[in-house]
Amino acid sequence: MGMAKKEIILDPADGLIVDDVGKWATEKHARVQAYIKIASATRAKYVPPPAWRAGASYIELFSGPGRSLVRGTKRIIDGSPLVAYKAAQLSGAPFTAMHLNDFDAEKSAAVEKRIRALGGAPACYNDPAVVAVDKIVAAVNPKGLHFAFLDPYNLEGLSFDIIRKLSKLKVDLLIHVSVHDLQRNLDDYSRPGDVLDTFAPGWSKYVDPKTLSQNSFRAALMEYWLSEIRKLGKFPAEGVELVEGSKGQRLYWLVFASEHGIARRFWETIRNPMRQTAMNFDG
Repeated sequence: MGMAKKEIILDPADGLIVDDVGKWATEKHARVQAYIKIASATRAKYVPPPAWRAGASYIELFSGPGRSLVRGTKRIIDGSPLVAYKAAQLSGAPFTAMHLNDFDAEKSAAVEKRIRALGGAPACYNDPAVVAVDKIVAAVNPKGLHFAFLDPYNLEGLSFDIIRKLSKLKVDLLIHVSVHDLQRNLDDYSRPGDVLDTFAPGWSKYVDPKTLSQNSFRAALMEYWLSEIRKLGKFPAEGVELVEGSKGQRLYWLVFASEHGIARRFWETIRNPMRQTAMNFDG
């Protein structure tokens, strides 16, 4: 028996496909929006004219269709690509390019139509993220200032290779790490050759799941992952934001990383201090 096909939901406003998301998606989007706004003066220095300026692009490898239905409601909201596009336009320093990828061809086509309807001209890809990242890194100016939001549907999508390849650029990274997925599937994921080997290659030399409680193992794994990001010359901001569900269940961390101190200070300004895990992943 195949899996039951998910019902396709369309947005009555434009007849295009929507994702379904949890209520907390709006919190992620609020951070994307606030960061784009607060970083606008820095971004403006890269945006032509003059023509020699190297540009400032927005990158998403798991873009979705651009609009989402909030689960358990009838509310349809903008997805992160539309949130980002609108925030940059309003900030007075629009992105010079948007590079959006989704493995699902219908979602990729929908996000392209939606941003074109707003007056944008996104470059849209329909590839596995590890393939799209090569195309995008080749397409953008390495001297430009880029912002990448990595919001995979699960931990499996977040291959460390993606971060490694993006980090060759001058790029600020906002990364969604699904704690919920990590918790639920820890035993499977930690088998040799499974998800953790893709997410944090080499982890098993540093962290032993057999000797640690689940919480301590998760904390040690994240510390290792962050140390590997530092080796790429991108420095995670001190504040890692924890987003919880309505019942207090830990859902995900938002991790911000950049080579620029000013970018990390911007993040400290906008993240929610109530949701702070100052690099403390226990609990």
